[in-house]
Amino acid sequence: MILRNTLIYLFIVTLFSCEINSKQDYNTIKISREKYANQLYGFWLGQSIANWTGLITEMDKVGNIGEIKTGNFYTRNDWGKKDQRSIWEDESIDKSNIKIDFVFKDIGELWGADDDTDIEYMYQYLLNFYETSILSPSQIRAGWLKHIKKEEENFLWVSNQRAFDLMIEGIFPPETSNPSLNEHFEMIDAQLTTEIFGLFSPTRPELSMKMAELPISTTARNEAKEIAEFYIRMHSLASIPIYENDTKEKIFWLAEKSRAALNDLQYPAKMYDYVKELYDSNIKWESARDSIYNRYQVEQQDGYNMTSRELYCNGCYAAGINFASSLISLFFGEGDIKETIKIGTLSGWDSDNPTSTWGGLIGFMIGKSGVEEAFDRDFSNKFNIHRTRQNFPNNGIDTFENMANEGIRIIDRVIKNELNGTFDSENNLWLVPVNNLTYYNK
Repeated sequence: MILRNTLIYLFIVTLFSCEINSKQDYNTIKISREKYANQLYGFWLGQSIANWTGLITEMDKVGNIGEIKTGNFYTRNDWGKKDQRSIWEDESIDKSNIKIDFVFKDIGELWGADDDTDIEYMYQYLLNFYETSILSPSQIRAGWLKHIKKEEENFLWVSNQRAFDLMIEGIFPPETSNPSLNEHFEMIDAQLTTEIFGLFSPTRPELSMKMAELPISTTARNEAKEIAEFYIRMHSLASIPIYENDTKEKIFWLAEKSRAALNDLQYPAKMYDYVKELYDSNIKWESARDSIYNRYQVEQQDGYNMTSRELYCNGCYAAGINFASSLISLFFGEGDIKETIKIGTLSGWDSDNPTSTWGGLIGFMIGKSGVEEAFDRDFSNKFNIHRTRQNFPNNGIDTFENMANEGIRIIDRVIKNELNGTFDSENNLWLVPVNNLTYYNK
């Protein structure tokens, strides 16, 4: 009898203990710092491949509205064929040997910075330089003035350039995106300079929004700001352990969760719903791309009225049309990094920006080894930030390993100081409290 009661007691204690541990595990996300570093490496590598591949066709195809007419858009049949001239290239530029294909850097070569990577690099550097999770207006302005060239080619355009000019005049963010001062506040700029803030706040997009609020508002307002936030949310949610072995399913899950935060009355939400509907109809991606061109640039539906403003190249740099274009490569690429980059490169408009965004996100999801496996080759790990920026250590030569470790330094601070998380040193794990269990709803 005593033995029987003892066994029952031990069973109850064990069951109760398991329930506590189960509940504790359910409310805490365990993230491997080692794996996350590998994923950050994949982010920089994937973004670099996509950036330089997309640059081949940047502004080759923007439609046939206004003074600039670029003919029919590219299709999948143009992959591997001759690259056509962009809107700013004249006959003096020799294009005879340039083909639309992946761009790689072999071991020992240098990946060059571009405007899709260099401001993110600068923000990462500044967060560690000031040992903070949230940059102040004066810190952002000081960083821009120190690391961006003022007179010669500085690889800034539209809203970024105007914001920089305002900083030189003594204006601080977020006034640098004030529509009364910066007429380019609706351009694409913030979309390509702030995605990384999502990776600095793993699993917690509400904090990533707080961290990125001022960097976004340095150059963007209204719908352009909302679109940048969409990308950041996707990057933050990518750390949640759902669909770990199914990149396609996770991409769509990330997109739907991020879509839920968009304002249903504004054009970004309507663009998302329209492109998703096109994808679900099983048409080819080229037909979907042509459809968004007609809907948004020819017919100006859903409140997207850029064409009526008669901007240069019909607003080919605008946040809206490039957001719609990016969704084409996101959905039809179905989580395959190579296919996503291909479609993004051929889709038109500012084609290096969507490719960079999704190349970086998918690169993060599959990590360094996943990117190498997808392309069946090794790549250079060296990055030259001084191609476009200035005044960084080591004459601007960095490595993806070091860039990943710099990101880990930021996340260590964020998890401890902002997310109320802890560090399991024995297993090299971050323990992040779950803030919103609805993210687990599939």
